[in-house]
Amino acid sequence: MLTLTKPGPPAVRRRGRAALLGTGLAALLLLGSALHLTQGTASVDAFDVLRLVFGDATGDTTAVVVESRLPRLLAALLVGAALGVAGAVLQSVSRNTLASPDTLAVNAGAHLAVVAVAAFGVSLPLLGATGVAFAGGLAAAVFVLALSGTGGTGIVRLVLAGTAIALALVSVTQVLLLLYAQETRGLFAWGEGSLEQNGLRGVGTLGPLVGLALAALLGMARRLDLVHVGDDHARTLGVHVGRVRVAAIALAVLLAAAAVTLAGPIGFVGLAAPALARLLAPVVPGLHRHAALLPFSAALGAALLLGADVLLRAIVSPQRALEVPTGVVTTILGALFLVVLARTARITSATAEPPAAGARGGVSALRYRVVLTVLALATVGAAVGAVLLGDAKLLLGDVVNWLSGQAGPIVTGVLDTRVPRVVAALLAGAALALGGALTQAVARNPLAEPGMIGVVGGAGLGAVTVITLVSGVGFWTLTGAAGLGAALAMAVVFAVAARGGFTSERLVLIGFGVHAATQALVTLLITLSDPWNETKALTWLGGSTYGRTLPHLVPMALVLVLAVPVLIRLRRELDLLALDDETPRVLGVPVARSRLLLLSCAVLLTGAAVAGIGVLTFVGLVAPHAARAIVGSRHARLLPAAALLGALLVCAADTLGRTVIAPGQLPAGLMTAIIGAPYFVWLLYRHRRQGSGGSRPH
Repeated sequence: MLTLTKPGPPAVRRRGRAALLGTGLAALLLLGSALHLTQGTASVDAFDVLRLVFGDATGDTTAVVVESRLPRLLAALLVGAALGVAGAVLQSVSRNTLASPDTLAVNAGAHLAVVAVAAFGVSLPLLGATGVAFAGGLAAAVFVLALSGTGGTGIVRLVLAGTAIALALVSVTQVLLLLYAQETRGLFAWGEGSLEQNGLRGVGTLGPLVGLALAALLGMARRLDLVHVGDDHARTLGVHVGRVRVAAIALAVLLAAAAVTLAGPIGFVGLAAPALARLLAPVVPGLHRHAALLPFSAALGAALLLGADVLLRAIVSPQRALEVPTGVVTTILGALFLVVLARTARITSATAEPPAAGARGGVSALRYRVVLTVLALATVGAAVGAVLLGDAKLLLGDVVNWLSGQAGPIVTGVLDTRVPRVVAALLAGAALALGGALTQAVARNPLAEPGMIGVVGGAGLGAVTVITLVSGVGFWTLTGAAGLGAALAMAVVFAVAARGGFTSERLVLIGFGVHAATQALVTLLITLSDPWNETKALTWLGGSTYGRTLPHLVPMALVLVLAVPVLIRLRRELDLLALDDETPRVLGVPVARSRLLLLSCAVLLTGAAVAGIGVLTFVGLVAPHAARAIVGSRHARLLPAAALLGALLVCAADTLGRTVIAPGQLPAGLMTAIIGAPYFVWLLYRHRRQGSGGSRPH
């Protein structure tokens, strides 16, 4: 558990430091703003800007600065300040230093609401769009807080609940973007956070709203101080905790919604800015009080976003900077900050549980055989249904004719493309499920799914890097790049988590940061290499079997053939490694060697699956959990059941994606996220109920 900052000595003792910090931030913002105004595609340099300041500029210079550069600068300052304050308030009312508009899914909810309105052809004024974003963001925040609680004890639960909800909302958003491409044109880049403005109208409209919300929160500063300290303490002093919390959350979401409306979802500023302010609190004692914390968080948020935009336009050409969303840069920087924060934070291992915790102890041999047979039959049924269903409906007789070489050209053409897709879904699902089961066992963390700890993101980054940088790349090269990316991501996550004190919570938090960074880098690569092909980006990030042929199946099949004998050989070691380090050592198990071998298998399985059908999340989490609940925690039984469930899940998701909107198609990864997220939310809800009831969470 993270230790929250306690109120320090009175601010009057060393107010000079607060003044010095404020002066430094003001100077930094002034310098950054001046530099920002000199950056752009037009040939307007610093001297031209100076002439404008002194009233001696040409009409062209005035037009460029006032109509283009000044709106972008003001948007950066306004959005950064709004997100910084929103993050500070959400952290205070939840007593969780990892709460922010990102981790509470506020940005994702607001983004979905705006895209949904646009998709259905509803045109709203700017304030109306802000109201829609506010409703979406508030609903997401309330849901996440209801799952995680506001007692400050569920840090990982909050991040995971927010991540799961955000993934589901983002998946639905991507579905809308794909289905209503014409109506939502331009919203993809905006969805990554873009500061491009069309004049001063947006800033002029939303600026007063942000100012009013900030003023209202400053008026609540004293009550927020008391609520942050503790509910009982606040009630003793006459504060109505519930009202303060509701009002503060509503105002914070309003700030985040205004930021989303103006610039799209910009990641991690709302997390990093208040966290930096709290880190400075021991040096500047008065900074822990909200009367100072909120303005400083606003200034730090503005400085972070402004700095990210200046850095982006300094690194890439001005023309390219128009195409790259600023939110990508803030996400990468914020992910690094989250990794450092997770590594240095004091985290207890009290909530860490082995994968077997709370699961069914075991079933009889007869019941296990019955369950496995039912799962196998269900998987075969799903595969047969997937072959028959799609934009063209077929009959079993068509398949028989195709197998015997007697089918017509239409049926042959359909099955020649559909069968490899079905097999790809089955193999990828089985590989991801096995990879998830291995990772959970070795890490002794029931939530350490390859997607959640950045391994899937690393594989995706490796594959996209090769696709975008090397023309005509072969499939085996692509598979190797995905495997290398997965291995590097897993190595980074485990190495950093181990150096900071290897705990389950730390592992998940660092993995979440790596996952976010890899996703941002994938977006950056696609945007820089092919900025106009939004469908390509969405399809790859969503995970799709589209265009798969039989040669594409070879790496997944080969990895499974190589991994299965290893898993059969090490099934008993997996049971022991899932308990602790001492038990397998006492029983003569080479812990380090076995762990390395099993993690290598997990990397190969994950990398092959991502190279095969793209980025899929939740499969490696949901399938092992469901298998554990059905057949128990012994890996000799868990692994086959998990593989079948993973294959069944991805095959069903792929079939739904191909048939629901036929002849249009949705990526399988979007469907697995939409299917898997509710299960994950239920899992977290069950944890919380059992934890509050005194039972051991599992």
